[in-house]
Amino acid sequence: MKRNLLGIMLLASIFILPEAKAQTTYEEMERLTVNEEVTTVITASEPVRFVDISTDKVIGDQPIDNIVRLKPKEGGHEDGEVLAIVTIVTERYRTQYALLYTTRVREAVTDKEIQLQERNAYHNPAVSMSTVEMTRFARRIWNSPAKIRNVATKAHRMTMRLNNIYAVGEYFFIDFSIENRTNIRFDIDEIRVKLADKTLTKATNAQVIELTPELVLETGKTFRHGYRNVVVVRKMTFPNDKVLTIEMTEKQISGRAISLNIDYEDVLSTDSFSASLLEEE
Repeated sequence: MKRNLLGIMLLASIFILPEAKAQTTYEEMERLTVNEEVTTVITASEPVRFVDISTDKVIGDQPIDNIVRLKPKEGGHEDGEVLAIVTIVTERYRTQYALLYTTRVREAVTDKEIQLQERNAYHNPAVSMSTVEMTRFARRIWNSPAKIRNVATKAHRMTMRLNNIYAVGEYFFIDFSIENRTNIRFDIDEIRVKLADKTLTKATNAQVIELTPELVLETGKTFRHGYRNVVVVRKMTFPNDKVLTIEMTEKQISGRAISLNIDYEDVLSTDSFSASLLEEE
């Protein structure tokens, strides 16, 4: 009986102790000293999906995808006072910092990069593919030869051409290029992805659905003769009377525009509609 009891106690300690170690108090967290006269900038290695500041003593914002800015609302706190706990959740990890007030401005943290040892692995159910993975796949597609030859549009002495389409997980990777046969540089205003009616008439109202790309690989804003990019959108199906359109517009005053229409049949019939490229070494 005593042996059985001892065995149960040992098993319990095996399963209970790791759970206890997993708990963290603010005293065990990385601490950042803050002051109302200093903006503390936290940089993550990937896009931040969620930020929580536990009290209203600290204000913050997210100016770009992987940057969080924090600052105490006001002074008058004691040295070492914990103003808030900030929780930062990215696509693949989360981290927490205890924000401690300091009256000495020179001691306040101005720039903080989230270190590897401060990251707790996290499976974000809203993210099926991280931006890092998506960029890696898109770059391999960008470097691959064009397999589609019969989908193109001409306008303003330019040709916009579909090179490849790949389906990876829940996403379409659309590889396209533009040849500019003029000597006038094209200054990109925006790239838009839309689902639109094939035929437009005055008697009907055209239905255009704007699609927000999950990723636009190349962020360059100008080109002179040649341009290539990969746009990633969520996988979808659409009827034959609709087309998937990629439109590129130029900044004013010239304001040139060119668009590429992709039929669903083109998507289904192309040999490049597969993930085989991603399996190549």
